[in-house]
Amino acid sequence: MDVSWTVWALTIFGLSALIAVDFFIGRKPHDVSTKEAGIWTIVWIALAVLFGVGLMVVGESQASGEFFAGFITEKSLSVDNLFVFVLIMAKFSVPSHLQQRVLLIGVLIALVLRAIFIAAGAAVIANFSWVFYIFGAFLIYTAWKLIQEARAGEDEDDWEENRLLKKIETRFGVDDKYHGTKLFIQKNGKRIMTPLMVVMLAIGMTDVLFALDSIPAIFGLTQDPYIVFTANAFALMGLRQLYFLIGGLLKKLVHLSYGLSVILGFIGVKLVLHALHENGVHTPEISIPFSLSVIGGVLVITTITSLIASKKQAAAEAEEAAKAEVAEKAETAGPADEESKTLS
Repeated sequence: MDVSWTVWALTIFGLSALIAVDFFIGRKPHDVSTKEAGIWTIVWIALAVLFGVGLMVVGESQASGEFFAGFITEKSLSVDNLFVFVLIMAKFSVPSHLQQRVLLIGVLIALVLRAIFIAAGAAVIANFSWVFYIFGAFLIYTAWKLIQEARAGEDEDDWEENRLLKKIETRFGVDDKYHGTKLFIQKNGKRIMTPLMVVMLAIGMTDVLFALDSIPAIFGLTQDPYIVFTANAFALMGLRQLYFLIGGLLKKLVHLSYGLSVILGFIGVKLVLHALHENGVHTPEISIPFSLSVIGGVLVITTITSLIASKKQAAAEAEEAAKAEVAEKAETAGPADEESKTLS
């Protein structure tokens, strides 16, 4: 897709305006209701759909298909990222009314980092086609790792700060309580960080790790930097609202890791086949419509099986709780009966 500098400028201006609106809405710290989160989640998804349809209307049907495939993939990976955000919020005991500000800054950091990574990735791909082998192998390895972690029943409840973050905390010092939206305060004549600043740094550093998976994944669906950037932008911009909307649902998506591993593995294979094709080896080319079908199908199946498994698990836990309650009542009633017989 041939994109002029004018279109790039207008796109960045439009996205910046949307981000500004989002910031204006969330400028005042407050608890985000489910209704508010739901409305804005629908708005962001609708905007993404309109953008994709707009590409099709102007005659870029191939670009439109690539955008939707990239958007859905990045959105699903973003949902997985929310697990880590939840853990970070819990780790630092972030007050509920400040969480939306943390997420807003986190999304901005993610957008900047991904823009840098996309530019670097596009430059490397343009000059070194063999990088597709590396991207493909990395995604296949990531898919295998996700499956191993899911089968082992591993979760991320033991999230810990990395060494760099600990060094920053030691260097600047951190206060023991939050001070609204302030990132730094003066204490005993020294400028130190607030816990809010530490949380934002933690999420920003986590965004770097997330980009290592998501950028190769979307380059496996399209090599157009414009589509890669816009798909990432639209996937990230509704992440803050999605966090509050499905916060309770995240624990029910027990098979999400399996679904993402299938998607990443599929895209990894697609990249390797594309690299072989570029090197003159006769290999089948996986079309965008087929990729979109696979990605969408895997996510639907994963969601359905996750909800079924979660429902069964909840029923089993309720049954166990009921049995425990009956046993406790029987144990309590036993001594009372014995005492009654003794008195009689």
